[in-house]
Amino acid sequence: MSFKPLLRRVAERSAPGRSPSYGETQVLRALELVSGEGNGRATLGVKLGIGEGVVRTLIKHLLAEGLVEVSSRGVRASKKGERLLTDIHCFILRGIEAPATEDVVGVCGYIVLVRRVASRVHLGVEQRDAALLAGAKGATTITFAGGRASIPGMDRGPSKPLVSFLEENVKPEDGDAVIVGTGDTDAEAQIGAYAAALSLI
Repeated sequence: MSFKPLLRRVAERSAPGRSPSYGETQVLRALELVSGEGNGRATLGVKLGIGEGVVRTLIKHLLAEGLVEVSSRGVRASKKGERLLTDIHCFILRGIEAPATEDVVGVCGYIVLVRRVASRVHLGVEQRDAALLAGAKGATTITFAGGRASIPGMDRGPSKPLVSFLEENVKPEDGDAVIVGTGDTDAEAQIGAYAAALSLI
C-alpha cells in the first residue's frame, strides 16, 4: 500500500548506527492520537508506552515528513498527516477495547478490523509474531467468510460472546479480518493489534 513506505521511512529515521525505539506501528498510533484535537508529548508517551526521549525523537521525525505540527497547545496532525490517516483507515479501521472473553489471553485486549484481507491469512502465526515483535503478548486473527467467523490454524472458532460483540460493534463483512491484540497494558494490546494488522497490508 502507498502509505507503508512513508510509515517505514519515519520509523527508520535515526542517527547513523542507532535504531529508534519505535516502529511503524507506533508511528501510525501516534498519528491517530494527534489527529483532530492533538495531544501533548507526555500524554503521547503514556498512550504509546514509550519514554519521553523516544517521543521527542518520534515527533521530530514526524515533523521532518510534514505529518504533524507542534504549537504551545501540543502536537496535532497536519493536513498531510490527516490525508495519510484517511488512506490508512480505508484498510485498517480505528480499534476498540476488547471485551473480557475467553479469546482475550492477556490482561488487556484491543480489536482492529482490517478490510478485505481474509484471504491473506494463513495460520495466523504471522500476525501473532508481528504482535510479539512489537512488544505485545500476542494476537488472535479472526477471519470472516461465507457468513462464518473462524480462527485460522485452530480447530475452534471465536467464542459466541466475542462474535456477538464484533457483529454489533465492529461490523465485519465477508473477506475481512479482525485482530485481537493482547498485552499487560492497553498500550501493549493496541500496539500488538496494529502491528498484526500492518502485517496483512
